[in-house]
Amino acid sequence: MTKAELIEQVAKANKGLSKRAVEGLLNVAFKEIAKGIKKNKRFVVPGFGTFKVRDRAERKGRNPKTGEEIMIPASRTVGFKPAPALKGSL
Repeated sequence: MTKAELIEQVAKANKGLSKRAVEGLLNVAFKEIAKGIKKNKRFVVPGFGTFKVRDRAERKGRNPKTGEEIMIPASRTVGFKPAPALKGSL
């Protein structure tokens, strides 16, 4: 599902809201989720799951063009762990 499809579905489910209003609400929600992840290193949505900052160790990789072995530097990323309710419904 794309963001546009999500906006359309939410607007359809809430007849009083325009697509523009829904898009504004989603943009604010995503910004606040990102702030929460940056500040607290995690963001929990009960019944949906947990977004958490994860550290990736330095690792070996391979240049796909030349086949040469390279070292990929350590980095940080965001991981997602679904809640049991969501995982069970899949």
